[in-house]
Amino acid sequence: MDIVHLILGKANPEKMNGVNKVVFNFASKQALNKMNVEVWGISENTEINYPERIFTTKIFKRRRNPFSIPENLKKEILQSGKDTIFHIHGGWIPVFSSLSRFLKKNNRRYLITPHGSYNEIAMKKSRFIKKLYFGWFEKEVITNAEKIHCIGESEIEGLQTLYRTDKTVLIHYGFEKIQSDLNAISSKKDIIFGFVGRLDMYTKGLDLLMESFAAFSKQYPESKLWIIGDGTEKEKFHQMIIQYNLQQKVQLLGSKFGEEKNDLIRKMDVFLHPSRNEGLPVSVVEAAAFGKPCIVTKNTNVGHLIKQYHAGICIAYPDTKLLTDALITLHDIWQKNNSEYQRMSDNALKMVDEAFDWNTVLREMNKKLYTF
Repeated sequence: MDIVHLILGKANPEKMNGVNKVVFNFASKQALNKMNVEVWGISENTEINYPERIFTTKIFKRRRNPFSIPENLKKEILQSGKDTIFHIHGGWIPVFSSLSRFLKKNNRRYLITPHGSYNEIAMKKSRFIKKLYFGWFEKEVITNAEKIHCIGESEIEGLQTLYRTDKTVLIHYGFEKIQSDLNAISSKKDIIFGFVGRLDMYTKGLDLLMESFAAFSKQYPESKLWIIGDGTEKEKFHQMIIQYNLQQKVQLLGSKFGEEKNDLIRKMDVFLHPSRNEGLPVSVVEAAAFGKPCIVTKNTNVGHLIKQYHAGICIAYPDTKLLTDALITLHDIWQKNNSEYQRMSDNALKMVDEAFDWNTVLREMNKKLYTF
């Protein structure tokens, strides 16, 4: 059995977070397990500007028409064996609707991992346009797929509201732990909360975070909040910092990668991710792998594990008061109950070791995803 991961972009882990980084990890682990795997990307830039990897990567030039399949990609598909399984990553991507028809027409099997694109909150964004697009294009992607790999219950629920199907399979990602000093227990006088991700105010719940931190910091004025990430709403975020008079307490650190990002996470005391909409946020798992207790919403699709392992606090839904209360609770544990903070830190490590073990995830995928 050969597996080809199809993505939009180049899966460059040095520069890319989110979907493409996950695909890189998928393919790397599959290759290490002696599976025949390749990653094919459709990208504006076809330059090979990333380190050597243990699986084959092929990049195809993106065409001006967003629905148009590159001709050399069509040739590669037709040259592939009939037992090849194509694994499409992402949802609501025009070229993938064309690929769906092309694969079906040429008797090639595929499955899709939407990476959170079908959860209920994502469906609400541009609902009318998505409803039309679904009927014309996206429905065919789902209908033609052998399986739909969902990474959270919210995605299954969201998809079922739009299209009833029994093809869904729930398996979250694995995670490769970084071997290094964790620095989980802090000797600092002032607590540092942290967030890592795209600066999307609504989706990531950053408006709620600012409101909650402003309320919290009135009670604990020496606390700090570090924001790692970038996006088109950076200036909007900056204006909100000024609005709440938090210039001395909130730091916008911009995008960070590799060891520079890891070093900043090590120095945090509590990690925050109050999203309204997620697939499965890698940044939460990264922070937990450094022993950081996390405050997350149920919407992150990792909240049930945070609760199960007692690795922080999961709030039932995105809400300013609930988030403020969670900030106060974790601060008080950090400040007054060192043994409980250490227990949460240890539990975060245990959660990553057990729930995100790649070997376990790959066994589940081979059993439930790649068997038709």
